[in-house]
Amino acid sequence: MENHDFNLLQQEMQKIIDLIAAKNGKEANNKLVEISQQLDDFLDFSDDDADLIEISRYQVLLNQLHQKINELN
Repeated sequence: MENHDFNLLQQEMQKIIDLIAAKNGKEANNKLVEISQQLDDFLDFSDDDADLIEISRYQVLLNQLHQKINELN
């Protein structure tokens, strides 16, 4: 994967955080599902260990954000 992909992913994660801060749980959850699907696609096509480690970090963050979204509802 390219560094560009991870930069875009980081920007999308920030959007989720911003939506949570604005207490917009529904949109945050929709964005979370979208990003989760992207991560699954990245996992399917990645074979580099460094990429897999980076993807797993984003998955952990997504799980934490999911918990925060559930607290909003």
